[in-house]
Amino acid sequence: MIKAITKFNPFSIPRHLQELNQLTQKQTIADQLKKCSSLKGLESLYASMVKNNANQDCFLINQFVTACSTFYRTDYAILAFTQMENPNVFVYNAMIRGFVHCFSPIQALEFYLQMLRDRVCPTTYTFSSVVKSCTLISALSFGEAVHGQSWKYGYQSNVYLQTALVDFYSNLAKFSESRQLFDEMPERDVFAWTTMVSAHARVGDLSSARVLFDKMPERNTASWNSLIDGYARIGDVKCAELLFHEMPTRDLISWTTMITCYSQNKQYREALAVFNEMKTNEISPDEVTMATVISVCAHLGALDLGKEIHLYVMQNGFDLDVYIGSALIDMYAKCGSLDRSLVVFFKLREKNLFCWNSIIEGLAVHGYAEEALAMFSRMEREKIKPNGVTFISVLSACTHAGLVEEGHRWFLSMARDYSIPLEIEHYGCMVDLLCKAGLLEDALELIRSMKVEPNSVIWGALLGGCRLHRNLEIAPLAVNKLMILEPNNSGYYTLLVNMYAEANQWIEVARIRSSMKEQGVEKTCPGSSWIEMERKIHQFAASDKSHLASGELFLLLYELDGQLKLTECMPELGYMS
Repeated sequence: MIKAITKFNPFSIPRHLQELNQLTQKQTIADQLKKCSSLKGLESLYASMVKNNANQDCFLINQFVTACSTFYRTDYAILAFTQMENPNVFVYNAMIRGFVHCFSPIQALEFYLQMLRDRVCPTTYTFSSVVKSCTLISALSFGEAVHGQSWKYGYQSNVYLQTALVDFYSNLAKFSESRQLFDEMPERDVFAWTTMVSAHARVGDLSSARVLFDKMPERNTASWNSLIDGYARIGDVKCAELLFHEMPTRDLISWTTMITCYSQNKQYREALAVFNEMKTNEISPDEVTMATVISVCAHLGALDLGKEIHLYVMQNGFDLDVYIGSALIDMYAKCGSLDRSLVVFFKLREKNLFCWNSIIEGLAVHGYAEEALAMFSRMEREKIKPNGVTFISVLSACTHAGLVEEGHRWFLSMARDYSIPLEIEHYGCMVDLLCKAGLLEDALELIRSMKVEPNSVIWGALLGGCRLHRNLEIAPLAVNKLMILEPNNSGYYTLLVNMYAEANQWIEVARIRSSMKEQGVEKTCPGSSWIEMERKIHQFAASDKSHLASGELFLLLYELDGQLKLTECMPELGYMS
């Protein structure tokens, strides 16, 4: 007997098996979205969602929007959102969080308002992201309104949201509100404590930051990093160093913060030592670390070491971004390798203002004034808007070339054509330009007309001009101003003494020396210099005997001094001692 062949009917599948199949497909798409590593793959997944009508599934759209934010493609997320008929709170949260992640806080706030208009009730995650958006754009009034709304919805005790509000108020200079909110929190986790410690450290209140830090029930690496960074900001290297060595565990931020601390406080050899220790501990540096270390090489003039760091960057797959790029440009220029500096500059795919400023300054410092000004013109053609630092380099280029009229034109053009306020550094450049051109009276007139109080750099530039052109009429005036600003700096008196000695006015020399002795003015901070030999940095300071080879060095100097005296090359230099 032949059995009848029955045709397969999909509707004969039990309902629970259909639901299980749909759930499996849904979970598969969600897993693929989480693992998606390319924009093309993301597009393909969304096409599949549309084909299967899964683009109305709030859970999957939530995952898709999150994936879009990792690729910084908010346009894809917006497109998917607009195709939805009834997005729920989780989709809205994903959209708002994605905008914050992609540095689009205004759009995040716009979606929050749309969410309220659509009568979708926000959650604590909504408010946390919205508060973060307000922090990014310093929207105090909006943030205060959001704070009030969070209370209305009953979230005044949520530790995650309260921590975001503590950070919000502290960043917007509402420190008393921030501290009050922290003190009134019914529950505080380690992130809340760390946020408040960081807030105190950020405004330089390290005593309060340390009290809170010592009271913390538990500490994480971020809390240690915040306090170290705070001490670094106020120049307290010893406290930062002590904390760094006390840390139970250190992450990349810890090491980079300590390197930056040493660098900012001109302890460059210590910064390099920490970098080497970091590599020994197998902590991989990031772009910020490398940019800082390259800057250290620039300050030390350590060209060979800088080249090694550059090679390390290339061999370890670092992206030659604007930060590392500008640091390399600056390093090569300061180390005297302008050709390499230009090669790095022209090879950069993307150039921001820092890169342009670095190359203009490098050209100016090496005396290529016309090339520096031409580079400035090229920067303007590229639609890069200059800032105050750019004009310091432009004025410096004019100074090196003696272009007084052109320098004066750019000086006036800053505020008039570029709306850049004249700061003390710009006045200093202009005074230096006039002084080197011998226009000391004009320089003095400019100083007297300044809208800001002249500092020691301004008067020092004028004194330097007087020294260059042997003007003993204006020099005493500059020295008197400098001794008010820096009463313990003997260098200015010494310079004036040398000027009088060169003019054979020995009575004045004796009078100033006597005045220095009466006032107790002496050289307390000897100058120092570095030299790089066989990948090692050697530092030398006046009268310093700490170097291992100091005995041999002093013996050699003694012999050279004797030879110079024999050849009568130093008949009138006794006054310099």
